[in-house]
Amino acid sequence: MAFDSKVFATRTKTALVYAVVMLTGLLWNEWSFFILFSIVHAGAWKEYLQLAGKIYNGFSIKSWWMKMHFPLLGWGAMMMSTSQHMQLGGVALASIGEWLLRISLILILAHIVFEKRFRQSAFLPMLKGFVYISVSLCLLVNLRSGWIWNADDSESKIAAALSTFSGHIIALLIVFGIWINDTMAYVVGSLIGKNPLSKWSPKKTWEGTIGGIILSVGLVNLIAVLQWNFSFEMLLITICVAVAGTLGDLYESRLKRMAGVKDSGNFMPGHGGFLDRFDSILFASPTVWVLCYLLYR
Repeated sequence: MAFDSKVFATRTKTALVYAVVMLTGLLWNEWSFFILFSIVHAGAWKEYLQLAGKIYNGFSIKSWWMKMHFPLLGWGAMMMSTSQHMQLGGVALASIGEWLLRISLILILAHIVFEKRFRQSAFLPMLKGFVYISVSLCLLVNLRSGWIWNADDSESKIAAALSTFSGHIIALLIVFGIWINDTMAYVVGSLIGKNPLSKWSPKKTWEGTIGGIILSVGLVNLIAVLQWNFSFEMLLITICVAVAGTLGDLYESRLKRMAGVKDSGNFMPGHGGFLDRFDSILFASPTVWVLCYLLYR
């Protein structure tokens, strides 16, 4: 394939803007984190509904208001997952989210009861989208809030670090762990990859996948050793991030194959859509949440 300088320039500019926005959202404060992933939540839902229209027979929701019920339910759940010190006008964001969640549930139940077409053809795909997108990002926000662990009751270095940085570390572990895994898998796969991993993603190889997991886990834990003492919990978390992230990538590839599209969207020129960029996070976040719950509660 001939080198296209214009395409390369577009991809580079897009990647730089993406990196700046992501780092700002991840590192600034809890508000920036919530706003960042609220945008991701909305964008991912928009793309999922487009894919669902091509995958599921009879799935058609013409009313934009009806399309909003499940995304609003998810956004309310994300608000409820924030810490109590996040407030708007003296009211905790979690309390606002609770009311939004209740209203959304009432609207969804009303459509189930009174809208036969919604009940027969739209409810199940929307519910799948809620679990796939909203629950995953809800748990990521919950991890960032610091609720899941209690450093006072644990001698674990990672638990203490998570408490100290108000959730920065766990969020960075997930996001950067996935970035490193994707990069290493691409490099290893390009060098020695021969055996396709899946029919849904034929460009991925077993060699690249295994190499990416091993190298990303090793690199992240090497950084952790330099920052803290070695932690078995840290090792488990990084393994979960790498493995679950890979499964998330394959699942999204399967959705695109079923829908007959190359990319889930085009919000990032040269890089695809929201689901293309955050598919791994949607699987890694709930996996890490469950692991942290078992380790620190």
